[in-house]
Amino acid sequence: QVQLVESGGGLVQDGDSLRLSCAASGRAFSNYAMGWFRQAPGKQREWAAGITGSGGSTYVANSVKGRFTISRDNANNRVYLQMNSLKPEDTAVYYCAARNGFTWSPRTNDYNYWGQGTQVTVSS
Repeated sequence: QVQLVESGGGLVQDGDSLRLSCAASGRAFSNYAMGWFRQAPGKQREWAAGITGSGGSTYVANSVKGRFTISRDNANNRVYLQMNSLKPEDTAVYYCAARNGFTWSPRTNDYNYWGQGTQVTVSS
């Protein structure tokens, strides 16, 4: 069982940066691939970034490539999403998710545990 708690969201302006953090409880954190997803009002939840259990490989969606970076600290059971050059279209609730196994996935159904989400609002 893994519990996830996101933090770091807020209201920022176009072009600003934010760093989201996700704290995980439980053991063997490195056995879980992690992902960041986001859901804007009226839209489906979409994958934003993924990272393997070891942290050796990372992946980001084309919509955020070059602006978002995912990383993890397995010693402290945390995963991060660094978001730079934020745009109004990045406004959403951001969720971190854990998947049994070492490989990442962009599909929501492949993840076993979810956090409660943190709101990111980017004003123009």
